[in-house]
Amino acid sequence: MSPLQITLRDAVTGPVLEIAGEVDYTNAGELLDRVTGVALEPGRRIVLDLSGMTFCDSSGISALIAARNHALAARADFALAAVPDHTLRVLHIVGLDQILTFHPDVDSATRP
Repeated sequence: MSPLQITLRDAVTGPVLEIAGEVDYTNAGELLDRVTGVALEPGRRIVLDLSGMTFCDSSGISALIAARNHALAARADFALAAVPDHTLRVLHIVGLDQILTFHPDVDSATRP
């Protein structure tokens, strides 16, 4: 089991949260708390960099949806970057590719 690590940094387009480790029922709330604790400005973009995420269960997916909803409520943009293949597959299967924005890496997600 890889403990969840979340690092916040700023990019030209807005905040980037680097997610590393497993996102599951034991810590999905922590992820959502960190996202909702970030000051979001209308027109800016919050990016979740998932390149270091090793596992994501349904609780983690629910946290991603809630994070997106939080961003939209603040009139901010929301994007996922470097989504691992195993998670990307699940997101496509359940149709979340219709509402989530994906980027292959953080550089493309933070390009103005």
